[in-house]
Amino acid sequence: MTSESQNIEFKVTWRDEYLKWICGFANAYSGTIFIGKDDSGNVVDLRDAKKLLEEIPNKVRDILGILVDVNLHQTDQGKYFEIHVEQHPYPVNYKGQYHYRSGSTKQELKGAALDKFLLQKKGKRWDGVPVPNVSVNDFKQETFDFFRKRAFRSQRINEESLADSNEHLIENLQLKEGKFIKRASILLFHPNPEKYITGAYIKIGFFESDSDLRFQDEIHGNLFEQIEKTTELLFTKYIKALISYEGLNRVETYEYPKEAIREALLNAVSHKDYSGGIPIQISVYKDKLMIWNEGQLPENWTIKNLLEKHASRPYNPDIANALFRSGYIESWGRGTIKIINECKKAGIPEPVFTYDSSDISVEFRKDIYNEKYLSELTLNERQIKAVLYVKENAEITNSIYQEINGTKQTLSSQELAELVEKGILKSSGTKGRGAKYLL
Repeated sequence: MTSESQNIEFKVTWRDEYLKWICGFANAYSGTIFIGKDDSGNVVDLRDAKKLLEEIPNKVRDILGILVDVNLHQTDQGKYFEIHVEQHPYPVNYKGQYHYRSGSTKQELKGAALDKFLLQKKGKRWDGVPVPNVSVNDFKQETFDFFRKRAFRSQRINEESLADSNEHLIENLQLKEGKFIKRASILLFHPNPEKYITGAYIKIGFFESDSDLRFQDEIHGNLFEQIEKTTELLFTKYIKALISYEGLNRVETYEYPKEAIREALLNAVSHKDYSGGIPIQISVYKDKLMIWNEGQLPENWTIKNLLEKHASRPYNPDIANALFRSGYIESWGRGTIKIINECKKAGIPEPVFTYDSSDISVEFRKDIYNEKYLSELTLNERQIKAVLYVKENAEITNSIYQEINGTKQTLSSQELAELVEKGILKSSGTKGRGAKYLL
């Protein structure tokens, strides 16, 4: 039996307030409202069916300004209506209110959410909105010089455009609409974007635990300055380098690959939802580093889309274009793949990407599966040997543990259980002799 979902709603009887639900489906991804069914989808005989068959389409047309399909169905249990609503390319409102279907609920859009919705329906993005009372003369000349040097090296803008005035450069980058400067250009070139855009900065903190912040920094300025300053600060203050020598040459190997961290930072900067007013947050721990930003994936996308080659659909296309022209973004739609490959090359675990409604994050973890780190966790030699075995062979069983350590089954079971309890290994779920343990 069909149940309520993103695209299906059940109502026992018709009420005019259900025009709000129709409005919500029209503004979202289409949907169907069944009138004459209870919450479980069971048919409840509908009275005045003939009258409603005429009234509902007329009310939808007159109040919402759209057309819907209304079909009457007859069953042994009684009559019910099926109202099918198509997604509309323009905003639909109910008496001045804009409703939207999200999950199995209807929401009235207000404030920043309404602004974002109206922009998207008009084919605009937040970073492409023009701003009055700002001119190119308000921008930072040093940032223009910096951009020109990078763009010249990247060869993604012709030299004539780079030699042109700042005004023409902004126009060539499509960062201007008519006589007005776009929001993206303020973020990219203004000395103080926060004057116009709340939360347009980056926070970094070092945490001993989730509730124990030891020290922190804030990076302000335009996006080019934020990218450079944040990268430098991370790799001079927050991320340690292991020193080794190749002959007389000193070699620094960072705990996390620099290219992967930089790419993740660029993703956060170019895909952040700047209308939320919350800064990008980078949390550094002893064994992990997390980069978080407020934002949204493209419609119908999941994390799975990010983990494979995908079309480039930047949340802020004007910002992304400027970063691409300046050589920051090397290739379209492959940023997450590059991050994963750099981590593999460095011999650390693959990063974990997370998306929840409006939160996007990537978590990097150190290679904690080495003898030095494991010994600090008060593991005995047998347990360390077992963990290193799993690192090389992907899994271990109780019998293999006994074999490599020369122990009996009881002791092996006890020590494997301790490794699970400490969060170093996890059981595959199978119990008994067939149980396998993974990192």
